[in-house]
Amino acid sequence: MLTSTQGSNWYLLQCKPRQDERAQVNLLRQNYVIFCPQIISQRLIHGKPHKTLESLFPGYLFIQLSRDDKWAPLRSTRGVSRIVDFNHGPAMVPDDVIEHLRTRCLKLSAMSESQLFKPGETLQITKGPLSTLEGIFLSMLGDERVMILLHFLNREQHVRVPLTDIERSQPQLKV
Repeated sequence: MLTSTQGSNWYLLQCKPRQDERAQVNLLRQNYVIFCPQIISQRLIHGKPHKTLESLFPGYLFIQLSRDDKWAPLRSTRGVSRIVDFNHGPAMVPDDVIEHLRTRCLKLSAMSESQLFKPGETLQITKGPLSTLEGIFLSMLGDERVMILLHFLNREQHVRVPLTDIERSQPQLKV
């Protein structure tokens, strides 16, 4: 984990469109300390779930600089557009915000790892008007919703449910 060095502050860099990775590589080559908050998410590619690493703030990176660091090369670094500024000066980001983002990204990644569902897996709806019903996982709908198949009112229904309203069904004990 990177910690703030004496006299250093975090700043926000804007990257050129779709050049976040290029900016990261070039900044690291120049020995700058950077942070790009990322999370693991699940996407459907050709109907199959795949895990991908995505930027929490696409188009932006955090960089740690002190007054003694070389700021001029940032303007000509490939992939970097500009240092974000407010009130005619670079916008400083407090260390506690960076630490909060680091912690949150770790928690979100761990949560998404544990919540990856497989097609055909039985899920339990835990909230809302359909709570206590069980369904079969069909697919992810973006990052926040899933499509499940419910047997409801003597028919099979495709239902969209928020990801926060479902959990894996617990196996029933046979008595």
